[in-house]
Amino acid sequence: MNNVANYFREHDLFAKHTGIELVEVGDGTALAKLKIEDHHLNSARVAHGGAIFTLADYAFAAAANSSGKIALSINANINFLRAAPGGTLYAEAREVSLHPKLGTYSITISDEHGELVATFQGIVYRKNEDLPDWQQT
Repeated sequence: MNNVANYFREHDLFAKHTGIELVEVGDGTALAKLKIEDHHLNSARVAHGGAIFTLADYAFAAAANSSGKIALSINANINFLRAAPGGTLYAEAREVSLHPKLGTYSITISDEHGELVATFQGIVYRKNEDLPDWQQT
């Protein structure tokens, strides 16, 4: 597990609270997973849209911050394509475009069978500052 993954695992308390795991982080990429538990379900007994959004947003953040520089979301949207009644969901983020101040990312959310559950797009504003407590090793 690389530096960024370790940093996010330790410092993203909301993701930790929800049960999201960061599987891997690369240069402008990330993969995260969430095992759907009862507390992730909505009243229709399928994964809550907020849980799916949070999973995608976490992969987005890890990919966008993979250089160790602060990147903050300025826009994000999601399209839900099918219900996810349980199992494990995976969010795979990839950088689409990178400029000195803006980065664009595409995230796919799939179930454990590879079925597409949602698509997510996000844009970050890239600051010229390191992540707090960041240590390159």
